[in-house]
Formats: sequence, structure tokens, C-alpha cells
Amino acid sequence: MPKKSSKAGKYYFTQDHENAVIKYALSTDREEKTQLYIVFIQPAFSEMVDKIVYTYKFSTLSNIDILREECKIWLTTILDKYDPNKGSKAFSYFSVITKNWFIHKVKKDSQRKKREIHFDDLSKSLEQSYLSVENNYDQVKELEQFWEKLWEEIQSWDTDDLKPNERKVLEAIKILLSNSDKIEIFNKKAVYLYLRELTGLNTKQVVNSLNKMRTRYRDFKKDWNEGKI
Repeated sequence: MPKKSSKAGKYYFTQDHENAVIKYALSTDREEKTQLYIVFIQPAFSEMVDKIVYTYKFSTLSNIDILREECKIWLTTILDKYDPNKGSKAFSYFSVITKNWFIHKVKKDSQRKKREIHFDDLSKSLEQSYLSVENNYDQVKELEQFWEKLWEEIQSWDTDDLKPNERKVLEAIKILLSNSDKIEIFNKKAVYLYLRELTGLNTKQVVNSLNKMRTRYRDFKKDWNEGKI
């Protein structure tokens, strides 16, 4: 469905823009890619970034005007990473990535503001908690190994017997896991929202496609807990 801009009656991401992104991703002709970007993609991306900033209230970020332009430039650097064969709509794919980019900036901005609190203003107990050092090397290492093995397990799920919707959901899961440090997940509904946007499927279709993966994950987790992996 075409996405409307703030100007009444004007659509900024139509099927023509969707087709332009797909053609850009598949083309090896630099001149053709440049023309597609100038005519279709750049204007649509610019409008999309501005609308996401407004809709999700990222305008409260420090230096938002600079960040907005940085994001638009950054999107050009990842255009070639979009793979239309994986089933995700270009608009959904890049809008999710854009939201995650700004969410990551919100986190960094929040951390920066926290660091600006003067040390003398911290309570003694809070000061001690910051100064204390806990040796959690083993826990961190185990967590790293868990995610490494889980990623290998998920990669093994990509087989020829997957149904089209299952493949779309699996690819969306890979995208989410690959960007886990940039994604703000508040609850289960947020996960489904991301999956719906990345796959273009409705919630029922996503849930049905997840059933087989849930079973395989439970088997993986059981084997991990029992030391079989």
C-alpha cells in the first residue's frame, strides 16, 4: 500500500518506488543505479526518514537535524544489502531499519546524559555500585556461546521443505537477531510488529509460520540445558 506524505494527496512510497529499489538491488549498471536513486529512491527515503522522526517523536533527540541527514546518507550505504528474493517489502525493510537506527541514537543520547551527572552528586551507595567490579567472565562467555550455537541452529532451519511464509518469517528472524543491539523490544507484541513489517504477513500467518520454529527452538534449548550442545 502506498505511503502518504504530509502533503495531502501525495504519496511518497508507491509501487513505482518499491520497483525502483528492487531494480536497484538487482542491477549491476552503475549509471542505471544512480538514475534510480536520484529519481525515485532518494526522495522516498528522505520523506520516510522525516515521517518516522515525526511519528515516533525522535525530534526530541539532540542535534536531530544533523542525525536526520546522517540517517538519509546511511541508508544509501546499505541499499545494496536489500535482497528482494527474501520476501520482505522494501518499504517495510528500510522503515524498520530506520526506526532501529534512531532507537539506537536515543539509547546513546540517554547514556551520554547519564554520564554528564557530576560524580559528587551521586549517593555513596550508588558510587560504590559503580566502583565495585564483579567478575562475570564465565557468565558472559556462556551467553556468547549460547547465541553462537543458536545462530548455527537457526541457519540449519533454512531447508528446501520450508513453505514460502515460513521462509519469510525465518529471514525476518535473522534480520532481527542480526540487529538485536539496535532494536527496542518492549513486549511480545513488538516482536510480532517487527515480523509483520519485515514479511508483509498478518499476525495469524506469522504465528502459524512460527509454530515449527518454536518446536525446534524448545528442542535446542533443552539440549543446551542438558549439556548436549
